[in-house]
Amino acid sequence: MAIFTFRLITVILISYTVSSAIIESINDGVECLYDGGSPLVSKGASFELGFFSPGSSNNKNRYLGIWYKNIPVRTVVWVANRCSPIKDSSGMLKINKSNGNLMLLGVNKSVVWSTSLLKQTQQTKLHLLDNGDLVLRDEISNTILWRSFDYPSDTLLPEMKLGWDLRTVLNRHLSAWKNFEDPCPGDFTCGIELNQKLHNFPEFCMRKGFAKFYRSGPWNGIGTSGAPELKLNSLFYYNFVLTDDEVYYVYGMKNKSAISRIVINQTTLVRERLIWIEEKQTWKRYLSVPRDDCDNYGVCGVNGNCVIGDNPICHCLKGFKPKFQEKWNEMDWSDGCMRNVPLNCKDRNRDGFLKISGVKLPDTSDSWWNKQMNLKDCKGRCLNNCSCMAYSNSDIRGEGSGCVIWFGDLIDIRQFSSGGQGQDLHIRMPHSELSTIPPNLFLLLFCLWLH
Repeated sequence: MAIFTFRLITVILISYTVSSAIIESINDGVECLYDGGSPLVSKGASFELGFFSPGSSNNKNRYLGIWYKNIPVRTVVWVANRCSPIKDSSGMLKINKSNGNLMLLGVNKSVVWSTSLLKQTQQTKLHLLDNGDLVLRDEISNTILWRSFDYPSDTLLPEMKLGWDLRTVLNRHLSAWKNFEDPCPGDFTCGIELNQKLHNFPEFCMRKGFAKFYRSGPWNGIGTSGAPELKLNSLFYYNFVLTDDEVYYVYGMKNKSAISRIVINQTTLVRERLIWIEEKQTWKRYLSVPRDDCDNYGVCGVNGNCVIGDNPICHCLKGFKPKFQEKWNEMDWSDGCMRNVPLNCKDRNRDGFLKISGVKLPDTSDSWWNKQMNLKDCKGRCLNNCSCMAYSNSDIRGEGSGCVIWFGDLIDIRQFSSGGQGQDLHIRMPHSELSTIPPNLFLLLFCLWLH
C-alpha cells in the first residue's frame, strides 16, 4: 500500500512538473501552446505568450497575446486574433508542419488566425524574445520568416520599428483597442505618413478615422519640431531611419533594466509614454499628446499660427488676414487666413521670404524634400516654383542641411515661447509685405520730405 501511494504521488508530481514547465520555443508539428497550459516565456523571463480574457471577469472571449511576465497587473502589448475571439478555452497555437506557418486554432480546430509566409519551409521554430518580439525562425538558414513587431497592436516597445518597409510596402503603425474589453482595432491610429509618388517629407501623425488628429511634425535630425520632448535625454535614445528601403522611428532605453512603452488609447484619444515604477508597482505617465489646444490638428485653420497662452490662441501669420473676420471674432478659426496681398507669379523676382523662428513646421502632405540641398539652393528652388509657399532645412544639426518646400496653404503651425524649441520657417511674401517701414509711415516720411 505504501509503495502504491509513493508511486501515485510520484506520477502526480511528474505530471504537474510537465504541465507547469516553462516553454521557451515551439517546434513545427511537435509542440503546441494550449489555452490553460503553460505559456511561452522569453529566455530572460521578461515576456510571456499565452491566452487571456481582457477586461472584466464576465468577458469569456479568449485571445492569444503577449504581456510582461513580472508585472503583477497584466499589461498586454500584442494580440494575435484581435477581431476573432475564441468563444471557449479550446484555443491551441501550433506550427503547420507542411508549410511552416503559425496557426491559432479555436472551436472544432478551426483556424482563427495564422501567418502568411511568402516562402514555405518545413523547419520552423517559434521564439519569444526578451524585447517582446515573437519570431518565427527558419532553423536551417537561421533567418526570421515572420515577427510580431511587424504587426503592432496598440503598443510600441523599445527596439520596435514604427514606419514603413518600402520594399514590401509594409506599414507598421499602432491602432488602439476599441475598448478595454475588445482589442479589435478602433479608428484611432498612429504612424508615419508619406507619399512616395509625391516625394513628400515623412512625418508622425495620429488619425481619428480618416481625419488627422495630431501631428508631431517631421524628423529634423534631433527630434521633431512639434514635439521638443523627443530630444535626447538621460532615459531614452531615439533614431529615425530614412532610406530608399525603409522609413521608420525607433527608440530604446539607456538603462536596460527600465521598462517603458508607448500606447494609444481609443477612449481618451491620447498617445502616452509610460514608465514602470517598481517601488510603487504602477505605471507612471512620462508624457502624453495632444498636450494642449495648440496640439489639436489645424486648430487655427490654413495660414494660421497657434500660440498657447495667448488669448485668443490663434493668429494669422504675418502678411495674412482672417478669411472671415466675423467668424474670427467669434473664435471660429476653421476657415483660416488669406494673404493681404496676393502673390504675382509673373513678378516672382520681387518675392522674398519672411523668417519665423521657433515654430512647428506645417503639415508636409503637400511638400517636397531633398536631403543634399543647402538652404540657399532651397530658397532658389522655391522661388522658381509659383506654387511654393515656404521652405526650411530638413536637418537642423550643425549649421543645418537638406531642403523641404511646401506648396499651397500652410496648416498646423504653432509657435513655441521658450528658446530652443521649434524650427525656422521661411514664408514666401510679396515685396510690399517685407518692407521694414510700415506703408503709412513711409507715406508720411515721403510727404515731409516734399515739404
